[in-house]
Amino acid sequence: MERRDVLRLTAVAGAAGVLTLDTVNFAGAADRPDGDGSRREETRTVRGHLPTGAPDYVYLPVDVPDGVRELAVSYTYDKPAVPAGTNGNACDIGLFDQRGTTPGGSGFRGWSGGARTEFFVRADDATPGYLPGPVGPGIWHIALGPYTVAPQGMDYEVTVTLRYGAPGEAPKPVYPPQRAKGRGRAWYRGDSHLHSIHSDGKRTPAEIAALARAAGLDFLTTTEHNTTSAHRAWEGLWGDDLLILTGEEITTRNGHVVAMGTDPGVFIDWRYRARDNAFGRYARAIRRAGGLVVPAHPHATCIGCNWKFGLNEADAVEVWNGPYTPDDEVTLAEWDNTLVAHAQGRGDWLPAVGHSDAHRDPDVVGLPQTVVLADDLSRQAIQSGIRAGRVWIAESAEVALAFSVTGGRGEHAGIGERLRVDRASPVTARLEVSGAPGCTVRFVTDQGLRYTAALPASGAGTVSWVTTPDNAAYVRAEVRHPATTEGLPGPMAALTNPVFLGRP
Repeated sequence: MERRDVLRLTAVAGAAGVLTLDTVNFAGAADRPDGDGSRREETRTVRGHLPTGAPDYVYLPVDVPDGVRELAVSYTYDKPAVPAGTNGNACDIGLFDQRGTTPGGSGFRGWSGGARTEFFVRADDATPGYLPGPVGPGIWHIALGPYTVAPQGMDYEVTVTLRYGAPGEAPKPVYPPQRAKGRGRAWYRGDSHLHSIHSDGKRTPAEIAALARAAGLDFLTTTEHNTTSAHRAWEGLWGDDLLILTGEEITTRNGHVVAMGTDPGVFIDWRYRARDNAFGRYARAIRRAGGLVVPAHPHATCIGCNWKFGLNEADAVEVWNGPYTPDDEVTLAEWDNTLVAHAQGRGDWLPAVGHSDAHRDPDVVGLPQTVVLADDLSRQAIQSGIRAGRVWIAESAEVALAFSVTGGRGEHAGIGERLRVDRASPVTARLEVSGAPGCTVRFVTDQGLRYTAALPASGAGTVSWVTTPDNAAYVRAEVRHPATTEGLPGPMAALTNPVFLGRP
């Protein structure tokens, strides 16, 4: 028999950006048996209203008694009509257990954003996006994230159900290995921004692994929005031919960042904005967990996607996200502007990477893909290759290239390296490419576009250009399709990180 009580709760003031509601109380519920003398479940429903300008996170405390086997939550909110150009209602949801809601703390139990209207957790299982484990007694918190609120405000309803009984046994997670067989020192292809049913994607990990293999990838990184639940979901899907790294897309209100290759099971918090001056602390947490800090789609047009934290804490930047679009063009130009400082010997430079951000059909896994020169197919080697900038980006495995710059005395430098020759010495940039029919090769320097050449109809050819370090602080290569948008160059087929020239 189900018990259902409807409560209308009042708000209790909390910290800036946070609102805490009155506690939902189940105290004594476990002492009230059903008609047959057994305890089965108890339900409470909470209704409330949030005004425009509501805090980023609204916490609904739930007092969970002893003896609970499963906690289940469902929620709804209204979506009134709004004028054109005005944001309507959108509300995310997640869960923290009795260990608390402290940012970066141990209480995190899951996040589904706006992808689901209901979820459950128990010791032996949980809805994708949530972590299985015991439902211990104490104050749990349902986290509502009113992402956008209509001028009329947001009416919401949250239903909490506790099911009683033996807790069951929590499974020991099985995580992917840190190394695959590989080919020794070689160029490895990967896609490190992907979504499954564990956040707002529609594909299972098994479907993604099959698509990755079909795309010719050697590695991938699982990066769900604000949750690590997928880290344990790849058992049986890796192999000698496919390295699976674990990570997270940390989805804040001021931009998204891919935590690439963090230790399995390590959760990185997302509950801050640029104005909170907190990102550096979480970037360091990513690195402590063995990951790379990679701002994602910095100029994407979705709400909250635009990157506001600056690039000082980044290890690389995603300049190409999914099918190449004008916002990628803006990111590429912004990244290119950062290369001059390093060319002059002022600090490290930021390598460029590209990922598919694939969620569902018809999104293409491996469009684009990051190609990394690594000593072997392992987490450490792939990350070392990216940090060093030994990287180029391709729209598919059909595209192959080799790019280098040579001096007159046999000096040689490849992608991500520096050719140390005198400033007046002639040097030759050379790009060998295949798999790019109808495309044009472009050489770009600190002065901008300096040389173009059309490839043969086959899409395979070699293009060379002579310059000097006096004339070019660096050279990088692009392979472009014909233009489709007036005023912009054609979509990208491939691009390289730079070769730097001269003695800084």
